Amino acid sequence: MSVGAPRGLASSGQKPIAEILHPLSAAEEQLSVSVTVGGDKESGMTNGTPVETSSPASTSSLFNRLQLDDDLEADVRDPYAESSETRDLFVTVDDPKKHVSTMETYITYRVSTKTSRVEFDLPEYSVRRRYQDFDWLRIKLEDSQPTHLIPPLPEKFVMKGVVDRFSEEFVETRMKALDKFLKRVADHPVLSFNPYLNTFLTAKDLNKRQGLALLTKVGESVKHVAGGYKLRARPAEFCAMGEYLDTFNQKLGTIDRIAQRILKEQSEYLTELREYGTVYSSWVGSEEELRRPLEGVAGSVTTCCGALEDLGDSMSQDFLPVLREYVLYIESMKNVLRKRDQSQAEYEGRLEAAVLRKQEDRTPMPVEVEKCQDKVECFNADLKADWERWQSNKRQDFKQLLTGMADKNINHYEKCQAGWESLITVLQDKQTEDKTSETN
Repeated sequence: MSVGAPRGLASSGQKPIAEILHPLSAAEEQLSVSVTVGGDKESGMTNGTPVETSSPASTSSLFNRLQLDDDLEADVRDPYAESSETRDLFVTVDDPKKHVSTMETYITYRVSTKTSRVEFDLPEYSVRRRYQDFDWLRIKLEDSQPTHLIPPLPEKFVMKGVVDRFSEEFVETRMKALDKFLKRVADHPVLSFNPYLNTFLTAKDLNKRQGLALLTKVGESVKHVAGGYKLRARPAEFCAMGEYLDTFNQKLGTIDRIAQRILKEQSEYLTELREYGTVYSSWVGSEEELRRPLEGVAGSVTTCCGALEDLGDSMSQDFLPVLREYVLYIESMKNVLRKRDQSQAEYEGRLEAAVLRKQEDRTPMPVEVEKCQDKVECFNADLKADWERWQSNKRQDFKQLLTGMADKNINHYEKCQAGWESLITVLQDKQTEDKTSETN
């Protein structure tokens, strides 16, 4: 093997990054840091503040810009995607149970597995795991597969007094996040064969202290970069990845803050709306002739309250968790990028030292240099494959998120409209009765 510049590190030209809600694929465009909206280039958000953009001409043009149509799915298809007919490992997280002891209170979840792989002794397994077991699995995957992107877990800690971690809503949201984490791992073409995952899915009692005897980790020597060697230059394609992640993170942060504020204002409005409806209900007792109209207004307000409550629950349980998941995903991807840079820095440092020695005493290139080069190539290949996979998953997740949010808002306003339209019927009937009474 010839030893020169790391293979797979060739720079590539940069092109504009697409709008954040329109994920990229390697087959579509190269990465960059500008944002394109409706054909005009706008700079990405640098301080978390929305930039001025022109509105689409119509709703249809907006959906065309976001490209949420099913026809485009083939363009961003996951290179590792498998149909349900070819998959051989299925996992599910469900059935949360609360455990109370003298020392602690915690929640466990049932992890069910169905598989036909020869690495498993049985075709089906069912074990119970708590959050710290999932955390153990993720740490082990990160340590043993340093060149791959490990899916994130939901945050362990919540602000005291803000969220009850034993509430039904919180447990349900966390269960969905843990199920998504495990499914992403089980669907990965490399991570799904990790021995730690096998142990997690099959062992009745998970001994997290004992560990497993694995092959030498690919990135083990990365921790011992000689002499604090500084990376000369990250290749352009990986620079673009880092810049994209920074822009993506800023936009998600802005969306999250605004969504949190909207949710808070909706909650305050809901409280006042309920009080508003109660006034009409109590008014009925003193106005017998207006009973039906007053009850109609109270009923319409109650309908609007229920619709607004459902909309708020959808935002807090479905919309916000996806945003937080991808914020954590960004940190995971940045971590892999840093490890890749360390691997490249180690290779460059060893190569430079070997070249100096060769010039002095004409010794052959050490085998360690070639091994370092192989590690860099491994990092590059694995990272680019996982990047494409992540972009494909992100596109599907945000497509479902945005269409779901649109459906929830449409449903909310349809319920409100139906509630007030029912009041019109009541008022018309009351008017007819009054005219009839006057005639008689």
